Amino acid sequence: MQPPAFVARDAARVNQALAEAIALRRHAWPARLAEAIEYALLGGGKRVRGVLALACARAVGGSDAKALAPALAVECVHAYSLVHDDLPAMDNDAWRRGKPACWKAFGEDVAILVGDALQALAFELLADAELPQRVRVALVRTLAEAAGAAGMVGGQFLDLYWEKEGTPSFAELERLHLHKTGMLIRWAAMAGATAAGADEDAIAHCRRYGESLGLLFQIADDVLDATATSAELGKTAGKDAAQAKATYVTVLGLAGARTEGEAMLGCAKEAAGLLPFPDELVQLADYVWRRRQ
Repeated sequence: MQPPAFVARDAARVNQALAEAIALRRHAWPARLAEAIEYALLGGGKRVRGVLALACARAVGGSDAKALAPALAVECVHAYSLVHDDLPAMDNDAWRRGKPACWKAFGEDVAILVGDALQALAFELLADAELPQRVRVALVRTLAEAAGAAGMVGGQFLDLYWEKEGTPSFAELERLHLHKTGMLIRWAAMAGATAAGADEDAIAHCRRYGESLGLLFQIADDVLDATATSAELGKTAGKDAAQAKATYVTVLGLAGARTEGEAMLGCAKEAAGLLPFPDELVQLADYVWRRRQ
């Protein structure tokens, strides 16, 4: 499925802003590190998290320009997580987005530093955002929570834990993926609404939408890993099964995972329908579920 027009447009906008953010700063960075950061951050990707932040700002009736800094920040954190996930000590994947993973291109030591730098850059971008101080502080604190041990990092730990301990229950699997994938996507949705000045009810609806979209994204990834080719994915297909990873497919079976995905798609659309301008969020959920990459 091709992305909706607004997804392609917003992804290009996020890419351009990320490139500009690096261009403003790279003079202060060691040249080889700057090259590796650009390789990891600007080397492709769907930009779903950044697009989501902009779309949620519009969905609540606000200006998406106010959500650009959160959109860039969440893409920096996501890129850092991918760089570290691919390392031999973690997922040990040599390919990412159809090209050598950062650690294969630059070495494990440099890749670790790239991830560290991208995480720091995310908070720098939020701190410099042209938003009220209380909003900036709230965004910094909530991103730290979503990306840290109570969120994404905690989810990655659970992923490694279950790789060694056997197959988790469905409830344990959902907890894993709510943290590993869902927290950052949920943050993007809430951050876009918050930056746009939404009220508490609208932010809560975006939170629910983002949480559903995050789980939907993971279910789609698990189904694709079991059914798509490496060329379609841009990374090694079948890696989850080979590494005995806990996935929706290993716990529910392929048919069960697809059923759960359809249910989560319905939850996302229901939450979107409570917002003033839901159409883009409905399209985004459909795209996340129907994509082949």
